[in-house]
Amino acid sequence: MAKMQSPLFAEKRTEVSMSVMDILIALVPALGLGFQVICMQLIGGKYTNKVMGMAIVTLLVGIGVYLVKQPVLTPVLWLGAALSGIGFCIGIILQVKSFSLVGVSMTMPISVGEQLVGTALVGALCFREWTTVSQWLLGVGALILIVIGIAMTAYQERHDQGSNVKKGLLYLLISSLGFVAYASFPTAFHLGGWDMVFPQAVAIFVAMIILCSFEKRPQLFATKTWQNMATGVCFAIANLGIIFSNEINGVAVGYTMSQLNVIISTLGGLWILHEAKTPKEVKMIIAGVILVVAGGIMIGVTK
Repeated sequence: MAKMQSPLFAEKRTEVSMSVMDILIALVPALGLGFQVICMQLIGGKYTNKVMGMAIVTLLVGIGVYLVKQPVLTPVLWLGAALSGIGFCIGIILQVKSFSLVGVSMTMPISVGEQLVGTALVGALCFREWTTVSQWLLGVGALILIVIGIAMTAYQERHDQGSNVKKGLLYLLISSLGFVAYASFPTAFHLGGWDMVFPQAVAIFVAMIILCSFEKRPQLFATKTWQNMATGVCFAIANLGIIFSNEINGVAVGYTMSQLNVIISTLGGLWILHEAKTPKEVKMIIAGVILVVAGGIMIGVTK
């Protein structure tokens, strides 16, 4: 005679399996964004090839989402999406250019850290996301950790690349402002995640062509551009994953888990791309990443 399973036990098992699935979904953006950087550097090409490959796939995915969701494309939606998309283009172009100056393992912790600081401050000061004393204490503590982490990541034992580092850090500062605009305009215009995908994709594609055209011999649609569509696939998976995760897990969990991409990209820069760092620089980078991630988790708790 078959044993009857306790309904209570079955319910608990379902809850556990669902929670594991939720965590896996929350990790998708981190994996997509982390491997996007590694994939981009392994494929190679000019920065214009790398970002245009992303833009092409972003547009194709945007068209697909539009056909499925069929959102109402209002003027406000187009304006918010355009401003957000332009911010993304500025952010990603300068971030990619910084890879050749300071390497992925230095670029990504600094970039993510600056974005966390920027989005947290915009959220707290402009959108009133921090309303209690505990949120402010936790948030300010998180920002201090992130700033220390950025400083540790930027540490150089050798000073023979000083000019490149200064230029790279300037690029990253402007890049992070672009990414903060990319993240903030949807909130400012009260726009939904799925509604944004198509108009934002159009804005990214058009703005990317315009901005890259200022480069000498941009080679926008060269062979390396089509190869870098693999990079675009990683970004598309991450982008859609963030929307799914935010719907299922909430913004706090979804946002926080997505920041773990910095671990993948940084370690990938050190051990997959074999970037030249001294043992002390490697230790400082890893310690800096830990502080940036800890700060990101603390900011997520405040949401």
